[in-house]
Amino acid sequence: MMEGIPTRRDLESRFRLVSTPITFGAGAVEEAGWELKQLRVERVMVVTDPGVAATDIVEKVLGSIEAQNIEFELFDRVEAEPSLASMQEAADFAAEGGFDGFVGVGGGSSLDTAKVANLIATHPAPVADYIYPPIGEGRKPPSPLRPLLAIPTTSGTGSEATTIAVLDLPELKTKAAISHRFLRPDHGIVDPLLARSMPPDVAASCGLDVACHAVESFTAKPFYERPAPETPEERPPFQGSNPVADIWASTALEYAGKYLGRAVADGDDIEARGHMMLGASIAGIGFGSAGTAIPHACSYPISSLKHDFRSPGYPERPFVPHGFAVIVTAPAAFRFTYPANPEKHRLAAELLVGKQIHDADEDTLPNALIGLMKDAGAPRGLRELGYDEDDLNALADGALKQQRQLTIAPREAGHAELVAIFRASLDNW
Repeated sequence: MMEGIPTRRDLESRFRLVSTPITFGAGAVEEAGWELKQLRVERVMVVTDPGVAATDIVEKVLGSIEAQNIEFELFDRVEAEPSLASMQEAADFAAEGGFDGFVGVGGGSSLDTAKVANLIATHPAPVADYIYPPIGEGRKPPSPLRPLLAIPTTSGTGSEATTIAVLDLPELKTKAAISHRFLRPDHGIVDPLLARSMPPDVAASCGLDVACHAVESFTAKPFYERPAPETPEERPPFQGSNPVADIWASTALEYAGKYLGRAVADGDDIEARGHMMLGASIAGIGFGSAGTAIPHACSYPISSLKHDFRSPGYPERPFVPHGFAVIVTAPAAFRFTYPANPEKHRLAAELLVGKQIHDADEDTLPNALIGLMKDAGAPRGLRELGYDEDDLNALADGALKQQRQLTIAPREAGHAELVAIFRASLDNW
């Protein structure tokens, strides 16, 4: 037993960490067909969104697939911030297509949609049945899914390395997730050249998501403070911070602090955009084990309650991009969680700013995050996203539905605490 970890039989004493195999490097997308050949697939569904489909990225992927004599059909109707209806449309397409493999190409929305399409094609049921409680039944797939190759074109969600698919539920004015270890892609191809076309605000939103993922998992409640599961099957995907996940989170924080500003400023800075893409995958491996906490719980109602905000790099419709929805409450959230582990909050801030910080307090990490937000040109707070004091209770109600994240937080946040976090996030500076 590791030093300092309690041995009470009613508490968890183990953690699980699985890493998706990743091929990283400029031009790596050329290997897509070869990877599918190794996965022994013969007919694949390629899942993407209209924006990516209009570029030469999908053409490169399809050419690589054709070169290996693998049949394919293209589904290019993924929505940004996909709704349940959008996911169900892709799942129906998958169920009827006779596919033995799947490829997701694009941002987190496309990769998450590919995961759900694979899930439903392999284990047919309405998508809603698999949504994580308390919103859905939390149905679990009984056996592994078909092979899935994930090819991100942004540098944010790390979906190529996680077991999670997130979807919007507009009728409930919140988001929800499907999460199970069988959803993890079998392989990821992370090619920095695919990120060159990201507009600055997309690079900013995605990169801030990386930073927040990493801080949330790094400062999460330790895995050994969770109740022990009765069986290994009942061990949740989000297990709490642990020594191995901390390594991944630490590296992602270093990359975000060093490269995010450059990645936003210059799409041709392949070094910066490449490190942010790799940072997204690294953060995904870390939080895929440790979990995310209060900022992500808060982001779901922020994204769902109002659709007035427009960011120029997302021309499809008004909505709050995920990374902006996450980061606006992060300073207040980490100010709230600071007493649970001051040392880890200080270390996270040091990793972001790239230097030692003496005499740290509850404002140190929030200030480091605000500096990152300013460098990336992020919205200043909830007010800029269309919210005001009258929305605080509704936002807290929506966040309370996200117990998957809230139980990972190192301090318990009820309705009153969440209202206070949202209030402090109306204007971060």
